[in-house]
Amino acid sequence: MWLTPKNITSTGILYTLVFIFSLNAYCLDKEINNTSENVDAYNFLSSAKDHNNSRTYDLAISAYLQSLKQKGVDSVYVFRELAFSYAKSNEPKLACEYIEKYIMASLDIDFVQHSYFDQISASEPYQMLADKYLKKVGWWSIFCIYIGFIGVFISVVLNLRKRSDKVANLLMSTFVLVHSFFMIHMGIYLMNYDYYLPHTFYMSISFSFVYGPLIYFYFKRVTLRYKFKKIDVWHLLPTLFLLVLLLPIYFLPAEEKLRIKIYNIRPYFVLITISKLASLLIYGVLVIRIYLKSTRNRNDIVKVVHNWQRNMVIFCSAYIVSYAVFAVLVIQHIVSGFLFYMQITSMALLVLYVGYTAFVRPGIFGNLKLLQSDQDRLNKYEKSGLTESLSLELKEKLLYLLDNEKIYKQNDINLHRISELLDTTRHNASQIINEHFDLNFFELINTYRIEEAMKILKSEDQRYLNIIDVAYEVGFNNKVTFNKSFKKYNQITPSEYVKSLVA
Repeated sequence: MWLTPKNITSTGILYTLVFIFSLNAYCLDKEINNTSENVDAYNFLSSAKDHNNSRTYDLAISAYLQSLKQKGVDSVYVFRELAFSYAKSNEPKLACEYIEKYIMASLDIDFVQHSYFDQISASEPYQMLADKYLKKVGWWSIFCIYIGFIGVFISVVLNLRKRSDKVANLLMSTFVLVHSFFMIHMGIYLMNYDYYLPHTFYMSISFSFVYGPLIYFYFKRVTLRYKFKKIDVWHLLPTLFLLVLLLPIYFLPAEEKLRIKIYNIRPYFVLITISKLASLLIYGVLVIRIYLKSTRNRNDIVKVVHNWQRNMVIFCSAYIVSYAVFAVLVIQHIVSGFLFYMQITSMALLVLYVGYTAFVRPGIFGNLKLLQSDQDRLNKYEKSGLTESLSLELKEKLLYLLDNEKIYKQNDINLHRISELLDTTRHNASQIINEHFDLNFFELINTYRIEEAMKILKSEDQRYLNIIDVAYEVGFNNKVTFNKSFKKYNQITPSEYVKSLVA
């Protein structure tokens, strides 16, 4: 073919275009692969955003992956760009892999929430990553925080009680407090707030060895009237040793604690967990021995106190078993499921039971001597010849005398007179009142008298009577005794009661 001016022009243009495209491709390829010269491959990804150029995404990813093999490269920056690139390429698994690598390198937990990941936010890998790092609130975390603060309140209340065994209450309140501290820490962990509050790392683990000694000495105190000795300080040595062991960790800056948490480094964790379980088992056996010893001589223990001790043994035993399961799970990095939450539940029930007893049965935490005097009052009838059937029969007779005969109106009524009316002994009459009414003779009579006085004061046709007349009417000998008994029964004086009726 002969070359004509027209052909030469066409051929020249064609070769020129080929050369230009080849040069562009060469420059593009060289620029992407020239990572040693710190060329920003993300420029290619940015230029392709508006064109959805998948080839450019692939080129950028290749460049970033290649750059990781070079020395001196900023890996934190590369991890971030790879996370962005894979997210834009709609590859959530790889994107999440580099999100986590970026977090581990930069300690930037909030990176998970970057808007670049909206495209993959519904994927399972991203959901798992968000569940691991982002703040969250669930029923279990709310439950733990709630129980924890209830326990703190209970521990304070126990130490404010008057006429109580201060030592026993201090032991029990501290026992509840360390449980509450653990529950609050567990709530923080379940909400992922330990990433945002790094100084909570190992917050409650330093109390691992005080659970056993506290409940052990509490039982010794309330069952054996034990008084502390200097040698008992030895029981705190494991806790002191643990604190010394953990002090270097506690003094680490927040950034280092966060790094330890993110990298899932748990110094001494397995050793502490196994040691705590051993401590709980040893002291659990000692507590059960004390309890069984006390049951052999139940006459020396008030019934409600005995029930309280029995229930505490049950709750503590359940806690030890659940902790054994918990220990196996956390060592295996299993932090969910029924068995994991079983330990939290047993601990919560223990705290709630102590709180329930403190408010419903406050006498449990009262003065041991006062409780014992109540038991002595009941024990004195143990050798009584009064049968159950005769006891019920005498009770019915007494109720008839009080409700129908209204013998309490006699201002000279006494226990001897009641025993004559019941045709029994003074001892039996006293036993009937104590066992069936849980009152002594004077408390029973005054209760009936006050009830009668209230009926008179409420009655419109008898409201004209003076208070002293009412007092005499129901069997009191003077106004002072009447006022005192009335206020003890109603928390207000007779005059205040009358005014409340008018109002």
